[in-house]
Amino acid sequence: MQITNEEFAGIVDGTKAIVISAIRKHLFENYKHAAEDVVQEVYLRAFRSLVKGGFENRSKLSTWLYAIAKNEAIRMNYRLKREEQKKDLVFFFSKKAFISESEQSPDLDSDEIMEKIGLLPVRFRSIIMMHYEGVKEEEIAEKLELPRGTVKSRIHKGKIIMRGILKKAGLGANNEKS
Repeated sequence: MQITNEEFAGIVDGTKAIVISAIRKHLFENYKHAAEDVVQEVYLRAFRSLVKGGFENRSKLSTWLYAIAKNEAIRMNYRLKREEQKKDLVFFFSKKAFISESEQSPDLDSDEIMEKIGLLPVRFRSIIMMHYEGVKEEEIAEKLELPRGTVKSRIHKGKIIMRGILKKAGLGANNEKS
């Protein structure tokens, strides 16, 4: 299907209120700053789909765009939440838990930290991640059906292993501190 810029501009003008309504409804309040990005992504996806013949006239164009807007808002929530978590992980794994103030590296990369977390043995990784998320030791023990003492020791041992992984990767000073 060929669509001209003028035709698409008419679609945007005629559906902008519906698209914005869907985004407002589905985009988390603390991510409202990203609403314009979501609007742009909605219309970019819609345009690409229209060019490829993706709209099959089984519903109204406005209903179809509402669904795209809802899905894009949900994707943006997920994307921004993941970015927040990455930043939090960098803070947690570099400052709070594993590397002392004197050992901190100014160029920590969140993707690199996430990759290093993946190197932890599974029995430590899941407990460390839950601990990072603020889950109390008792809850971790209950969820994983482990004794509380085991959880406590795995948190301690997991931090030591993670500190070693980060130091080996050059993300901390070479001095050995526990």
